[in-house]
Amino acid sequence: MTTKAVDARRAWLAISRLFLSSDNQDRFHLACAAAGLPHPGSLKALLSIDVEAAPPMRTVAEHLDCDASYVTALVDALEELGYVARRASDTDRRVKLVELTAQGRKAKERALEVLLAPPPSLEALTATELRTLAQLLERVASDYPPVPS
Repeated sequence: MTTKAVDARRAWLAISRLFLSSDNQDRFHLACAAAGLPHPGSLKALLSIDVEAAPPMRTVAEHLDCDASYVTALVDALEELGYVARRASDTDRRVKLVELTAQGRKAKERALEVLLAPPPSLEALTATELRTLAQLLERVASDYPPVPS
């Protein structure tokens, strides 16, 4: 293995350790609690719904990479909480759109506040190191979709 391949593996291992840590998993449950959601599946569904445009249920299912029936259950739960409303598409009445309510927007903001808070371990870095790390990770993540707003 080349030095670059070894270093890439080391970098990915470090990122994976951060992501798979129990602290990070706890963060998802804390975000659920902050948003008043029952489990991380419903959190991911809430986060997948754009604030600006109501996606079709099919798009939510594709984003979550799961069955339409599971999305129906997730959206039912979100609707029961008052976080989303379903409506028929203006162009095709068979297509159901999922729209965030004002309450859903606030819940999403609370969840993102928890999820996006930097972990305490970053305090070990200097300001210059943090800036460099942020720039490098932004470059690596540029091909991935943005975090939902």
